[in-house]
Amino acid sequence: MRGEFKSVRWLLLIFILILLFFLDVGMGSVKISFSETFSHLIGSGEDEIIQAIIFKIRMPRALAAIIVGAALAVGGLLMQSLFGNPLAGPSVLGISSGASLGVAMVVLGIGGNVSASFLQTVDVGKSSLLVAAAFVGALMVFLLILVLASKLKDAVSLLIVGVMIGFLTNAIVAIGQYFSSPEMIQDFLLWSLGSLAGLNSSQLWVMGTLVGMSVLAAFFMAKPLNILLLGENYALSMGLSIKRIRIAIIGITSVLTAATVSFVGPIGFVGIAVPHLARRFFLTASHKTLIPASVLGGAILMLICDLISKLPYSQAVLPMNAVTGLVGAPIVIFVIIKRRS
Repeated sequence: MRGEFKSVRWLLLIFILILLFFLDVGMGSVKISFSETFSHLIGSGEDEIIQAIIFKIRMPRALAAIIVGAALAVGGLLMQSLFGNPLAGPSVLGISSGASLGVAMVVLGIGGNVSASFLQTVDVGKSSLLVAAAFVGALMVFLLILVLASKLKDAVSLLIVGVMIGFLTNAIVAIGQYFSSPEMIQDFLLWSLGSLAGLNSSQLWVMGTLVGMSVLAAFFMAKPLNILLLGENYALSMGLSIKRIRIAIIGITSVLTAATVSFVGPIGFVGIAVPHLARRFFLTASHKTLIPASVLGGAILMLICDLISKLPYSQAVLPMNAVTGLVGAPIVIFVIIKRRS
């Protein structure tokens, strides 16, 4: 009976995800009916303008929402399991801040003449350049965290160091903003607000591949993660290497975070809120359930946020980071209150 009840919940999540995907593809500044959206998605639509809007603008955005939501949710789940902290998210180790520093080096010209000359000579689009800069910045912080993780004995110390690295990189970015022109600051601010728009098929493929491989790796680590929840002493008694598990979790989360932040900018609250919702929805702490549940839940939440951000049938588009904060923060507050009451 319990297994059937669980199956119904899985089917419900999948149905909601599919429904939201169709709604997200159909809604925007140009009104497209549900039937028109469906006919074009199955290949029977004939209007070339609607076809271009759906396949070149809206579908890449909806797919990006699914990929980013899944990545952030799984990353948040891994961090909460590693640190035993309900407020831990995928950005807690400073990876997002590292990506911001990488972008700031290019957009704000923190690198001085090197950055300026690089911008003039590099033969790639601005979008690709920012993606590369963000990924390099995230990678540098990841390597630093990896070195520190091999030296620190407990997860709490690693958490504190990660937060401090985030503060340090943010301080460098703030200094760069202070000495930059208003135009440069505006460009950096627009990137930091996050956006799902403008991704091409190759960028989606790269991001999807990185996220897919990382989520699969996390799923294969479900058993060690479950044991880790019972405490490090119990994990050691079961023959697990805490240091190796910690490094593996950090590595997977870093790839998930770097892959998303590099392409869409920093997105907050999704990674914190979704794991809590998954636990309450399935009433379990098993990662074999929570990881796929977080994938679906993260994708659903990001599609909802994308629908809100587009202000359907309006020309205005709200910043994604602002919308995820408006939606995610109340969820986290509600979950914390329910846990403490």
